[in-house]
Amino acid sequence: MKPKNTDKTYVEILDTTLRDGEQTPGVAFTPAEKMEIAKLLIQRLKVDRLEIGSARVSAGEETAVREILTWAEHKGCLESMEILGFVDGGKSIDWVKSVGGTVINLLTKGSLHHCQVQLRKTPEQHYNEVAAQIEYAHKLGITVNVYLEDWSNGMANSFAYVHEYIRRLKDLPVRRIMLPDTLGVLDPDRMTTYLGWLYESFGRVTFDFHGHNDYGLVTANSLAAVKMGINGVHTTVNGLGERTGNQSLAQLVVSIHDMTDRRTRVVEKELLHASELVQSISGKRCAWNSPVIGSDVFTQTCGVHADGDKKGNLYANLLLPERFGRSRGYALGKMSGKASIDKNLEELGMELEPEVRAKVLQEVVRLGDKKKQISATDLPFIIADVLSAPMVSKFKILDYAIESKSSSAPKAAVKLQYQDEVIESKASGDGGYDAFVKAVRKALRLKNLTMPKLLDYEVRIPPGGKTDALVETTITWLATNRTLVTTGVDSDQTHAAIIATEKMLNLI
Repeated sequence: MKPKNTDKTYVEILDTTLRDGEQTPGVAFTPAEKMEIAKLLIQRLKVDRLEIGSARVSAGEETAVREILTWAEHKGCLESMEILGFVDGGKSIDWVKSVGGTVINLLTKGSLHHCQVQLRKTPEQHYNEVAAQIEYAHKLGITVNVYLEDWSNGMANSFAYVHEYIRRLKDLPVRRIMLPDTLGVLDPDRMTTYLGWLYESFGRVTFDFHGHNDYGLVTANSLAAVKMGINGVHTTVNGLGERTGNQSLAQLVVSIHDMTDRRTRVVEKELLHASELVQSISGKRCAWNSPVIGSDVFTQTCGVHADGDKKGNLYANLLLPERFGRSRGYALGKMSGKASIDKNLEELGMELEPEVRAKVLQEVVRLGDKKKQISATDLPFIIADVLSAPMVSKFKILDYAIESKSSSAPKAAVKLQYQDEVIESKASGDGGYDAFVKAVRKALRLKNLTMPKLLDYEVRIPPGGKTDALVETTITWLATNRTLVTTGVDSDQTHAAIIATEKMLNLI
């Protein structure tokens, strides 16, 4: 079927992380966190519109919405801030007006089943109530967009209801009609068919698509909508949302840019930063293989792939890591080959004789076969072991003591050796390891040295392991604009982290 509405080059992106994203189990943003996310999405990512909250939910929600709207008015983007409201006799509209909002997204029923079963009303009653709400909002100077909740099931099971509803809405002061796949039941073929039917009858109506990911098809469905000419698509950062979540912002943006002749205004290099911020605030970490933003998606493991990249970038597609401010990595393990070793040595600025490199590769494969996690920063230690030579260390953690009490902040005392000098330092922190790091940072300052920024801290314990099981602690650091990953293994989690820290100090 040919697209019916491709008059616009750009696809509008409405991000609803601050509203629908909060329906993720266990996620609730404070007003300050909502403000930080809103500023990032508008100012750095250049997202077109935000759904910043819901009307009449809580005092905290009201505070957050007020603060964001005040900021948006000052920045000249108030019309880009939208609030979910309900058909409740005008209460939601009054609430939006009272907090300084100018746009309401009215939640209404897009299927006959929802209308009759949840509302226990006839279509005529629902149409009339919605029309009255729209007219009331219009009188107050508030722009209205209308959600047709359960629209995808409505199209499948009660098309006449949906058609009649949109026919009435198009003659009312409504800016956009929003089409949710509320239960994530669509596939691209039906998405294309349903939009074809609507554009055949309502070609001049502005439609948005709001997808959910229950079958893992949300990006395919959004892409089908874009190809059919949809005006806007709704997203969340990292695909946050109820059940399996909403359309991921990062996945949608790259799919539109690479697979259609349309564009978004979103800045690709900011996608990872947004993902990391929302992961940190929400406490919901992304899978390692999440497209674009996952920790491992630009890492080649197979030695054949590393060799192909070395000879001609043979295993790269349009999703080059540089687009997103990232770089290609080559994992070390039992699948590694010579090219994998060479790529990692190149990153460290090291060269090896062929016979030494062969022995290092053999050891890497041996360790990988034992499920040992190996990073580029482990190579100097492996090389030293292969050569039966001591690792030359500028830094040594000679001793440390960490004290934790329920009645006071944890404290740490460290004694470290830098070259031939012994330095001692003490500090307190939010946790035992935090106190240790702050003590080390104080010691480094005495030598005019800077401690790298800790980016990530991950602990791996064997499933079903006992309390004395070995713990593998992996820490990611930012050192002079390059990322280092160091690993420590010990039966004590804190000591494993300290081993990883000592490795980092010697590598920088």
